[in-house]
Amino acid sequence: MYSLAFSILFVSILILTLVVRFWLASRQIRHVLAHRAAVPAEFAEKIPLAAHQKAADYTVAKTKFGMLTLLVNSAVLIGFTLLGGLQGLAEHVQALTGPGMWSQIALIVVFAAISGLIDLPFDYYRQFVLEQRFGFNTMRRGLFFIDMIKGVGLGAAIGLPLLWVVLALMARSGDLWWLYAWFVWSGFQLLMMVLYPTVIAPLFNKFVPLADESLKNRIEGLMQRVGFASKGLFVMDGSRRSAHGNAYFSGFGANKRIVFFDTLLSRLAPQEIEAVLAHELGHFKLKHIVKRISMMFLISLGFLALLGYLKTQPWFYAGLGVNPVALTMSGQGTDALALLLFMLVLPVFTFLLGPLSSLSSRKHEFEADAFAATHTQADDLVSALVKMYEDNASTLTPDPLHSAFYDSHPPASVRIRHLKGTPA
Repeated sequence: MYSLAFSILFVSILILTLVVRFWLASRQIRHVLAHRAAVPAEFAEKIPLAAHQKAADYTVAKTKFGMLTLLVNSAVLIGFTLLGGLQGLAEHVQALTGPGMWSQIALIVVFAAISGLIDLPFDYYRQFVLEQRFGFNTMRRGLFFIDMIKGVGLGAAIGLPLLWVVLALMARSGDLWWLYAWFVWSGFQLLMMVLYPTVIAPLFNKFVPLADESLKNRIEGLMQRVGFASKGLFVMDGSRRSAHGNAYFSGFGANKRIVFFDTLLSRLAPQEIEAVLAHELGHFKLKHIVKRISMMFLISLGFLALLGYLKTQPWFYAGLGVNPVALTMSGQGTDALALLLFMLVLPVFTFLLGPLSSLSSRKHEFEADAFAATHTQADDLVSALVKMYEDNASTLTPDPLHSAFYDSHPPASVRIRHLKGTPA
């Protein structure tokens, strides 16, 4: 009875989520097209109409493609859960490997491989059709597949040992396995923050020290003013893959480094680059990074505790198309299935909480902008943002409700009004 109720709840939430997401997408398309004919007044002297219309068309194309992707992903979700896909996959894997830990690891590996193959055509279309159509793709097809192979290898090298530890804790650590797994997961996340800049990122991109001495001196002066120390200033060959540009800092503790996309450096003036970096440094100085990491750890603790409870509930499995009794009697553990089912359905049940995350992120963006305006010229950040919106074909006229659900940054007009001290 509980399993039937959970199935009904799952289907109801899934349908509600789909309806809301398609409604938001249709609002976005209508709103963007309705404002396509004219550049918003505050940008009329800065952005050509052709660039504004390109951004509108790019936004509409991405939104429509997202709707198609959503339909396919929802069908795959139903297939793996209510239609018994995971149950059948587990039985076939066990028939090949026998029961035990390796069978559970193999189940997750096979599931990941199937999911990756399903996603591959969409990733390829996104890169070589959608991005290509609007002039953003600079990636060779060979590099696309090389990146994919590197990603699979890196995922196996890092993910398989972590998976083995988590599954071992689930099987042998009693009712508090989720707490021990949380400590392992948190430690792993911190380790990745340390290793990413110097070990992982260079596997995919080339990083060279910033050679422009004038710009380097300007940036070092900014860092001294705000009290930020880094391991160096680097330029990343982002142009190998995309014409989009950005800047960021990565790392943790003494391992922090500042990275500029080469596409960004080629487009912005030195004072604009300084203003963009001041915004990024604002996130650090205002403790946004620490707050986000702390919130991530807190949320992961809550979700693992929830999984610790659901793992022991037969209705959780049966409500999602899995017969745990049959698998247990055949010698197959259900820990891997619990992980997979939880990861599959969690986005469905948490989607409607998206605006809360966006609200917090936007607050941080406004604060980082204010920080940048204090340590550089606000007009320099405004001009940099306008160029970046134009270069990245980011629409200047998003639907407000769609933006509230999906966008971590405020709309351009609102953000610039704040920088200029004008009420929104």
